[in-house]
Amino acid sequence: MRPNKYILSIAGFDPSSGAGVTSDIKTFEAHGLYGLSVCTAITIQNDVDFKQCIWISIKVIISQIETLFDRFKISVVKIGIVESWQTLSLLLERLHELNPEIKIVLDPIFKASAGFDFHTKENQNLLAAIWKKCYLITPNYDEIKSISPEKSIDDTIEYISGFTNIYLKGGHREDKKGWDELYHSGIVMINIPPNIEKTIEKHGSGCVLSSSLASNLSEEIELEDAARNAKYYTEEFLNSNESLLGLHKSRNEK
Repeated sequence: MRPNKYILSIAGFDPSSGAGVTSDIKTFEAHGLYGLSVCTAITIQNDVDFKQCIWISIKVIISQIETLFDRFKISVVKIGIVESWQTLSLLLERLHELNPEIKIVLDPIFKASAGFDFHTKENQNLLAAIWKKCYLITPNYDEIKSISPEKSIDDTIEYISGFTNIYLKGGHREDKKGWDELYHSGIVMINIPPNIEKTIEKHGSGCVLSSSLASNLSEEIELEDAARNAKYYTEEFLNSNESLLGLHKSRNEK
C-alpha cells in the first residue's frame, strides 16, 4: 500500500462491516489505497436485520471532511447514505470548494437491503444541481426508479445523462439479470455483462462496487476500464464464500 494515495468514503457505519464506511475501507485497501472515512449515520443492523438509523448532523459531517482535507490530498470521494437531498447538496458544495477538481462517485441509497427506506420523499428540486456536482452515480434498477418514479427508466437515464455519468447496476433487473450498463459523455452506452454464471448474494455488494469503481478512478484508470474492473472485482467478492458477508482479496493475491 502507498500511504500517500488517499481516497475518502462518506457513508454510514454498519456494525456488521458488510456495507458503509468499513466496507468501503476494506475495498479501498484491497485496491492498494489508503482509505479515509467520514461517518454520516450510525446504523443498528447486522447482515440480515436493519433496525434503526441515527443521522449525524451536517455540521459534524462537514467538520470531519474539513479536518481530513486540512491534512490529506484527496482527489476521489465515494458517497453512500445521507439524510436528505439537502444534506447531500451541502456536502457536494463543500467538497467542490475544498477541491474544485474532485471526482465524486455517488451511490444513491434509498433503501437498505433489509427493507428500511431512506429519504425517498425528499424534495427533488435539487436533483439537477446534485447530478452536476457528481462525476458518476451508481444506482441499481430499484434506486433509479425511485429517483423519478413518474418517469420510465429510459427517460430517467436520458435526463440524468445530461448532467453526469451513470453506472446502472443490473442485479435487480428482470431481464438480463446481472448485466450492468455504463452511460457516459452524454451519448455513450456500454454493456458490462457478467463474467461468471452464478453469484452468491452478499450484504453490501452495492457499496463494494461503487467503492471499487472509485478506487479505479483514483488510480486514474479510464472510466470504461474502471467500470469493468469494478464489476469483476465485485463478482469475486460475491463468490468469496458462502455467507452474506464477503471477503476482500487484494490485487496482489489474485
